Amino acid sequence: MIPAAFEYQRAQTLDEALRLLTQNGEDAKLLAGGHSLLPLMKLRLAAPAVLIDIGRLSELSYVREDGDQVVIGALTRHRDLEISDVLRTHAPVLAHVAGQVGDPQVRHRGTIGGSIAHGDPASDLPAVCLAVGATFTVVGANGERSIAATDFFRGFLETALTPDEVLTEIRMPKLDGAGWSFQKFNRRAQDWAIVGVVAVAGAQPGVALVNMGPVPLRATAVETALAGGASPTDAAAHAADGLDPPADLNASPEYRRHLAQVLVRRALEEARTP
Repeated sequence: MIPAAFEYQRAQTLDEALRLLTQNGEDAKLLAGGHSLLPLMKLRLAAPAVLIDIGRLSELSYVREDGDQVVIGALTRHRDLEISDVLRTHAPVLAHVAGQVGDPQVRHRGTIGGSIAHGDPASDLPAVCLAVGATFTVVGANGERSIAATDFFRGFLETALTPDEVLTEIRMPKLDGAGWSFQKFNRRAQDWAIVGVVAVAGAQPGVALVNMGPVPLRATAVETALAGGASPTDAAAHAADGLDPPADLNASPEYRRHLAQVLVRRALEEARTP
């Protein structure tokens, strides 16, 4: 389909992007790689009056170390995450998951910030951020603030970002030596996950689920069971506790609950393997 008419504006700097957002208010949307927003526009599920292109803001594309954290610019593309030596050393789960997103064309255009700001529950990268306990830096008319990943996703395709804010940075703790696993079940390669799981071992294990509710979410019941000394099998039995997985052409809620238990068990077993 053809999207509704819109005005196109290209920001040359972050300050200019913020000014354009303030001028246009809720009628404006940011455009980075476009792989999240443009399909919605073609289906007329989104109809912004103004598109503000920030895809060329090189100042927001980087991966670097900062003490005991890894810091990632929001416009860093999936392919750059996949091949980053910093991530492969200190946060290999993110590099691995980024390499599983879509196809090469998507990975060369899509950005981590776009994936997170879109807030799609079927997206893989938000689950990584939840599992590792990442925080997001956002900048707006009222200055800069930091939002924990657990507080960021509010509803279906809804986040804590206000209309005049830009997600600029992702910060996550280094996972040096911690085990991890990413399990994803889909019908065909490159499809969205019917169910996905990210598990990170360590003193405070993190488990996050893909496509098990209206938002990207953590498997808190599994984490509580692990903290109480439960085995991977026993902890995985709680994978769907309190969740309301969606029904669609690919799976029923009951099937997703079953998949979640199977994939969480596999992820926990792999993550704890030396």
